[in-house]
Amino acid sequence: MTVAITSLRTTLAEALQDDSKYQVFAFPPATVLANAVIVSPDDPYLTPNNNGQITISPMANFKIIMTVPLFDNEGNLNGIEDTVCSVFAKLAASSLTYNVSAISAPSVLNAASGDLLSCEMSVSILTSWS
Repeated sequence: MTVAITSLRTTLAEALQDDSKYQVFAFPPATVLANAVIVSPDDPYLTPNNNGQITISPMANFKIIMTVPLFDNEGNLNGIEDTVCSVFAKLAASSLTYNVSAISAPSVLNAASGDLLSCEMSVSILTSWS
């Protein structure tokens, strides 16, 4: 399924929804919370596949930022690994045409809400110019 650029972030966020494990945001929130999945544009945001043909779909690039509380090392790594697996399974179950190019190593994120363990999944999704 090819989703329009104008609604793709929301569609992606809805596909990743799992109320029993984490909150999903279709945009970077003002305060980053623990147990969150955040859809954020990556750089480059859009990759046109042919500059002369509007009918050829571009790729939209996103960072899916996943956060869990910063506890001890084992608990944090288990939590972030569980979140990564859940997000990947939700993405695989969606009808989006995507490519996951990388998942970063977990790192400490100092946020206004406290210290969190986070990692990022780089995702490219086929979209349309509408």
